[in-house]
Amino acid sequence: MTTIKLSSTNQLNKQQALSACPVSFTLSKIGGRWKPLIIYNLMDGVKRYGELKRAIPNISEKMLIQHLKELETDKLIERKAMPVVPPHVEYSLSPAGEELKPILLAMCGWAEKHNM
Repeated sequence: MTTIKLSSTNQLNKQQALSACPVSFTLSKIGGRWKPLIIYNLMDGVKRYGELKRAIPNISEKMLIQHLKELETDKLIERKAMPVVPPHVEYSLSPAGEELKPILLAMCGWAEKHNM
């Protein structure tokens, strides 16, 4: 993975935009191709890794794992590993992730209204 020079002008501008604009901050946490789909699929309850993979068939394993880790780091989802063999891991929305439900549902409503 490439190291990021935190003192670069680009990184300073990015941090400024994230702190100045709540929309930019929110999009930095849930934006992209896969994160909204992961969150959306967790809205109806706990899912195992395999269930998420089947629910989002076009996502690669690398991207699913990476985004699950990022969402967990951002405290939007919770990961519960069971101490059994084979490994049993469950994912669910955290309280902060639960607060995103009305936002995602509003986005769904907007898309249906505008035939997207």
